[in-house]
Amino acid sequence: MKRLLLFLLANFLITLYVQAQTTVPTNSQQKEIAAVIKAYSTAREKQDTILLKHILTSDVDQLVSTGEWRNGIETAVQGMLKSSITNSGVRTLNIENIRMLYSNCALVDCRYEIQNSDSTARKMWSTFIVVKNKGVWKITAIRNMLPAPQ
Repeated sequence: MKRLLLFLLANFLITLYVQAQTTVPTNSQQKEIAAVIKAYSTAREKQDTILLKHILTSDVDQLVSTGEWRNGIETAVQGMLKSSITNSGVRTLNIENIRMLYSNCALVDCRYEIQNSDSTARKMWSTFIVVKNKGVWKITAIRNMLPAPQ
């Protein structure tokens, strides 16, 4: 009888700690995460280093479509500013999917397009990892990808 009770108690405790994590964000999480992605887009467009430093974690890392890694906030911000000047054009980030990894961490997939002044468009994908710390969502990683030729 003791073994049965111990077995049932163990199963109950395991069930409490091993619940399936929902991957769908709440409406509130969606809005807050969308706001940080929009702030990133605005900061890039306006080359606003203050806003960038506010929405990026200090250990942010970025892998850009050229294969360059940018590690740390200073390197990332300087690279973003340089890239915005070198690849001028209107940048658009459209969120396609948000997947919650934890209640304070999400994976955000976006279509990323740069509309060049010559009317051509550079179409890419961007994936952001965002984290919530002390009630504030921030970007901790960015991956930009060019689609494979078809």
